[in-house]
Amino acid sequence: MKITIVTVNLNGNRFLAQAIDSVLRQDYPELEHIIIDGGSTDGSLATIEQAAGRDQRISWTSGSDQGIADAMNKGISLASGDVVGFLHSDDCYPTADVITSVVAGFEGSPGAIWLTGGIDFINAQGYCFRSFPVRTYNYNRLLRSNQLFHPATFVRTDILRQNQFDPNLKLAMDYDLWLRIGSLSAPVLLDRSLACFRVHSGSCSIHYSDAALVEEYAIRRHYLRAMGQVAFPHYLACLVKRVLNRAFVHGLLKAGSLERRSCPR
Repeated sequence: MKITIVTVNLNGNRFLAQAIDSVLRQDYPELEHIIIDGGSTDGSLATIEQAAGRDQRISWTSGSDQGIADAMNKGISLASGDVVGFLHSDDCYPTADVITSVVAGFEGSPGAIWLTGGIDFINAQGYCFRSFPVRTYNYNRLLRSNQLFHPATFVRTDILRQNQFDPNLKLAMDYDLWLRIGSLSAPVLLDRSLACFRVHSGSCSIHYSDAALVEEYAIRRHYLRAMGQVAFPHYLACLVKRVLNRAFVHGLLKAGSLERRSCPR
C-alpha cells in the first residue's frame, strides 16, 4: 500500500520545513509527498526546492489556484498512492510511525475506505500543550458537529477522486467531504495521535474559526434539509458554539504561549 501526503501552502514558509521533515522521517517506505504551492513569495519555494533536491519522494507545483479546496483537489489528481492524507504547511506528524500505524489500520480492516485518529495541539515552538483523542463516530453525531480532525484523517484515493473537495467552500470543505464519505461507510478509528495541529496567531484555522462555524452550519443545513430534517435547532446550537468558540480560541492561544511540556502518549 502506497501513501500520498498532500501539503498545500501559500506563504507558509515559517513552519513549512518542519512539516516536510515530519513526512520524510516516517519509517514507512512506500510514501510520496506532494506539495501544492499557491505562488508563494516568502521563501517557501526555496524551502521546497531544497527538500525536493534531497529526497525524490517529494514532487511539487507552484501557481495560482482558486483556494484551499482547489489546491487539495490538485494534489488528489496528482496522487499515485492508494491512500491520501492532508498535512497543511504549519502542521506536522508527531512520531515517525504515524504512516505505519495508518497502513496497519487499513490492512486490519479490509474494505475500509477511510480512517481517522486523535490529534495533538502544539504551539509555535512545537511544544505540545493539549491532546484530543479520536472521537466515537456515528453519522448522526457527525451531522451535529465536525468531530473529525482533518490532518489526522486518511482516505482511499479512488474515493477522493469520486468525492472531491467543493471549491465553492472556503473554510469547512473538509466537513462537507466527511459528510459525503460518512454516508458511504464509517471510518476506522485509531486510538492514537496521528497529527499535530499548530496553534499560532497566523493560523487560518484559528483566525477564521468563527467564519468556519458559520460555513459549517450552512453545510449542515443543506444535508439536513436533503434528509427531510429540521435545521432550526442546529442554528441555535451554532449560535452557542460561536460564543463558546471565542473563549476556546482565546484559551488555546494563551495555553500555547505559557508552558513547554510534552503530551502524554
